Amino acid sequence: MNFDSISPNGSVDCYVLLKTVEKKTSAKGGFYLDSTISNKTGEMNAKLWDYSEAVHGAYAAGSLVKLRGTISEYKGTNQFRIERIRPVLPEDGIDINDFIPSTGFSEEDMWNELYTIASSFNDADLKSIVTTILNDKKEQMLYWPAAFKMHHAVRGGLLCHTLSIVRLADAVCKVYPFADKELLLAGAILHDIGKIEEFELGSTGLVTGYSPKGNLVGHLVGGAVTVEKTAEKLGITSEAPMLLSHMLISHHGNPEFGAAVLPQFLEAELLSQLDLIDATVFEICEATDAVKKGETTGRIFGLDNRKLYNHGRTSTKYEPKIF
Repeated sequence: MNFDSISPNGSVDCYVLLKTVEKKTSAKGGFYLDSTISNKTGEMNAKLWDYSEAVHGAYAAGSLVKLRGTISEYKGTNQFRIERIRPVLPEDGIDINDFIPSTGFSEEDMWNELYTIASSFNDADLKSIVTTILNDKKEQMLYWPAAFKMHHAVRGGLLCHTLSIVRLADAVCKVYPFADKELLLAGAILHDIGKIEEFELGSTGLVTGYSPKGNLVGHLVGGAVTVEKTAEKLGITSEAPMLLSHMLISHHGNPEFGAAVLPQFLEAELLSQLDLIDATVFEICEATDAVKKGETTGRIFGLDNRKLYNHGRTSTKYEPKIF
């Protein structure tokens, strides 16, 4: 997360979106606000110590606020220490759309591309299952993020992440022509479809938390259930739904990361690896883009607590070539 208004004494004045905000009790028994603040360049944890609703006001996720404070490192990552906070006022002239990170691609174009690919399948069962689900979920897919705090946690992130993996899958099948291309593409298109029921979104279109189904079932199993129900509705009796379901419940690769089972055929393994590649590339780019050339990031929890170096030889922005 970049800030251009850092004063010589280290103080920062900025407008941000409260992506998450929670009132907590400190070890000393007082209250503090624990929040995730964001703008289009990224996000950061922020804390307001000695919080009093009567003094500071009440805030909800999805609110735009003006902050004053300082940035320091805590456990290897940057943290914003809030000194002053207030809601954005009409006279500030702030547009919330300027604070909602997005993919930069047309959501309609991304969805249409996925639908065109699925419509071209020769396998009638895969074609019917994928196109039916795409149509059923189109409204949500046009703006749904792919994550809460990790990769592609932006408006339209689900489509961008999905189409990126589809492009990678297509390229892999050129090197490994013995892989079942249509099965791999079908699994890639649907692998995260369960996220539509996993998350709760605020008025900004960004994730504010997990739904009860997200907590109790998760998107891997939830996506597989969607596939099975769709196949049943369509009267499909082949093993195509079973193969797709396995790809969805195994695409996190390891039970430690939420997979119900390990991938047990080639296309399932390829999907798992491609999903990991795209998620990792996004997180590396987002982290290194937040520091200058020659600088090192703080520790990134989602990347094995690694520090990352910005060598500056190429752009550090995540800008996949999906069109």
